[in-house]
Amino acid sequence: MKKTLLICALLFMQPAIAKGVYQTPLAFLGQTFSNDIPKQSTIWVDKELKHVISNILQHNPSFIRVKYWQRGTTTAWILDEIGKEKPITVGVVITGNKIQQLKVLSFRESRGWEVKHDFFTRQFNNASLTDDLKLSETVDGISGATLSVRALKKIARIALYLHQKANNESTTK
Repeated sequence: MKKTLLICALLFMQPAIAKGVYQTPLAFLGQTFSNDIPKQSTIWVDKELKHVISNILQHNPSFIRVKYWQRGTTTAWILDEIGKEKPITVGVVITGNKIQQLKVLSFRESRGWEVKHDFFTRQFNNASLTDDLKLSETVDGISGATLSVRALKKIARIALYLHQKANNESTTK
């Protein structure tokens, strides 16, 4: 009887346990840049950028600027996108024009939390952006986490696109 109650309690607690902050943005940046975090830079969302980002998100972005950190050809982005109802905060590291790491920093939904695991996020490693702004790598979904998977794919695409923009701006200055 006690075992049955314990199992039931754990099953109902799983969504509550899954929510939370897995890594702070500062810790993510420290890990990315070996605790020597570069100065924050900003890209302002102009009309052209808003159009592209809106097409990727399938809705208008909720931000007017995007902050990022850059050293050499490596950029780090911390972006939010709605899963089903609440934002998922994701850190993306891009070197060259390929994703080096994608990591869920905070998850607030009651479902779809499986996207936080390395077995899932590793699929984004070495992904780049195709000419039609799609990911070059196939990312397999997770049953029951469809909206969270879509959110991470969108974030990956936006980070890669913004990385290209940031590098174009730094080479034209």
